[in-house]
Amino acid sequence: MKVIYPGSFDPLTLGHIDMIKRLSNMFDEVIVAVLINENKKSVFTLEERKEIIKKQIKNDGLDNVVIKYFDGLLVNFAKETGVYTVARGLREVTDYEYEKNIAMFNSKLMNGLETIFLLSDPKYSYISSSGVREVAKFHGDVSSFVSKDVELAIKEKFNY
Repeated sequence: MKVIYPGSFDPLTLGHIDMIKRLSNMFDEVIVAVLINENKKSVFTLEERKEIIKKQIKNDGLDNVVIKYFDGLLVNFAKETGVYTVARGLREVTDYEYEKNIAMFNSKLMNGLETIFLLSDPKYSYISSSGVREVAKFHGDVSSFVSKDVELAIKEKFNY
C-alpha cells in the first residue's frame, strides 16, 4: 500500500523526518509530495528542497520513499498517481481542525480518498517550518529543529 505525505517542506524539519520514517515503517511506499506554490515565497527553491529531502532519505536508508512534485489540488495529484491514502501530521488541536476540514473537502472531491492523521512525537510538536525560517532569518540556532544537513543549507541560504 502507498501513501502520499504532502507539504511544502520549506525547510524539512525533524518533525517531517520523523513522520517520513514512521510512514516508511507502515507503508510499502511513501510519496513525499512537495507542493509547488507559485503564490508563496519559498526560502528554498523546489530543486533545493528536493535535494535536501533526497539526501535525508538516503542518509536514513529509506528505500521505499520517493519524492514527487505537485501543484494545484492534492486530489488531482492523488488521481494521477492512483494513491488513495494521504497522511498528515498533527502537532496540536488547531492542526486537527485545519486538517480535518481539508480532509473533508478532499474526500468530497475524490471518492475513496482517505486521510490518516499521525500525532507528532511530543519532542517535535512545537517545530514548524515557518518557525525555523523565522529563527534562521535572524541567524538563530536552528540545530534543535532540523538535521545537520538542513542546518548547513539554512546557514548557506541565510549567510551565517
